[in-house]
Amino acid sequence: MNQSDFLKVVLPFKDKVFRLAKRLLVSTEEAEDATQELFFKLWKSKDKIADYNNVEAFAMTMTKNYCFDRLKSKQASNLTLVHSNYEAKETSLDKKLEYEDSVNQVYKLIEQLPDQQKIIIQLRDIEQYDLEEIGKMVDMKPTAVRVALSRARKTIREELIKKHNYGIS
Repeated sequence: MNQSDFLKVVLPFKDKVFRLAKRLLVSTEEAEDATQELFFKLWKSKDKIADYNNVEAFAMTMTKNYCFDRLKSKQASNLTLVHSNYEAKETSLDKKLEYEDSVNQVYKLIEQLPDQQKIIIQLRDIEQYDLEEIGKMVDMKPTAVRVALSRARKTIREELIKKHNYGIS
């Protein structure tokens, strides 16, 4: 496999790999390093890529495993998460702040989820993978993925309701 063939295969999912790495590692710099390391590993084994049924799923699994290894290592450093991809048109400043605060709360709540739920919600709700693909990536049955996703969403929803009601039931 030459370089242009390799790029045609791996470039379509480069951003997804980065977003998953950023979700797990929090730091943009760490996520960039993880993405670069993943593509370096894929390049080293470029002759074996054709053997995989779904290169994207394989790359996402490699990313997940690499990020977990980084988090387990003593070199891992967590920086604050900065949300920057929300844009609203022609809304008042107070509404913008309210929306931004809600989005930041959701990100914080996602970060507090157990690792498995965090990965599943990232892959399903942000990366838009279907349940079977996620199941292959995290080595779970699709029904177990659906249950974990439901629990993660329920946890986030309940915590957001508590925050918006100021703790009043």
